[in-house]
Amino acid sequence: MAVTIYDVARAAGVSAATVSRAFAVPELLRDATLQRVLQAADGMGYQPSRTARRAPPGGGTGNLAVIVPDVTNPFFPSVLKGVQARAREENYSVFLGNAEENPRAEVELVRAMAKQVDGVIICAPRMSSTELKEALGRTRLVLVNRRVAGVPSVVMDNVGGMRQAIDHLAALGHRRIAYLGGPSTSWSNQERRRGLRRASRHGMAVVEFGPFAPVFEAGVHGTDLALAARLTAIVCYNDLMALGVLSRLADRRVRVPDEVSVLGFDDIPMAAMCSPALSTVAIPQEQAGHKAVDLLVELLARGRDRDRDTSYGMATQLTVRGSTAMPAGARVPAMTRPRRIARRA
Repeated sequence: MAVTIYDVARAAGVSAATVSRAFAVPELLRDATLQRVLQAADGMGYQPSRTARRAPPGGGTGNLAVIVPDVTNPFFPSVLKGVQARAREENYSVFLGNAEENPRAEVELVRAMAKQVDGVIICAPRMSSTELKEALGRTRLVLVNRRVAGVPSVVMDNVGGMRQAIDHLAALGHRRIAYLGGPSTSWSNQERRRGLRRASRHGMAVVEFGPFAPVFEAGVHGTDLALAARLTAIVCYNDLMALGVLSRLADRRVRVPDEVSVLGFDDIPMAAMCSPALSTVAIPQEQAGHKAVDLLVELLARGRDRDRDTSYGMATQLTVRGSTAMPAGARVPAMTRPRRIARRA
């Protein structure tokens, strides 16, 4: 039986992609890694094909697919940028599918692409766990921002990010806040709602509105509901909704952050460009795309008969800008007051 790229990868203790690079673009590897691969290949009698420079690891289609729920959502271009950059390094082309926030469309896209690509990355999938496992039987699969047992995934710390947001608002003195929720089928929304429980630790009341589509117009609509409830801060499922909130508050002559604070989630490029600049929870979008491709390439190297239940977590970080401040008339919480230091005689 002929020695394959996967045999060499196992012998050298590297991925199949690294073996491919050793013969196609050796200058990208460290000398020690390159020598380890070449020695393993030589010892096993492995002979790369003449088209190794163009071929993907293992001689598949050379294509990967990435499916997003809404290509117009400004969160996803950075993820796609990361996917494209890493795929290029691994000698893969990338197909893009847009599900238009339709779980059924996601299923159909996976079925249509399965025979044309070596694997599929699904970003923030809306389809059910059962449908995802069915899709796993058709092709190699990696999820971004969704955790399902048995499916490799890159997940953001949505719970931790929301806790940071709640702690920030509590420290400013907010006690009644609104949450404008995302789609009911969104795993991220479920995780962010879990993070909202942090409010009880601070004695804060959270009034939830939604579910909403994760779009600008939803923020506009949700703002009127939040204002009617007499809340001092509005936390949004994503930045796009938060931008809608800022727009509606401006229309109603409500000053931000003097009268109402606004906080988003994702840190899309527009978050720093609006006025006031949006406080938000930053997600490493491009890095998530990189890691998704890494997981998929490793999965292709291992084969279907190996454990695929790999989940890689990525940290989130609160970014404080101009849209959050103390509510009108609030006292600075005791923990933030400067202590008086007695002078020595």
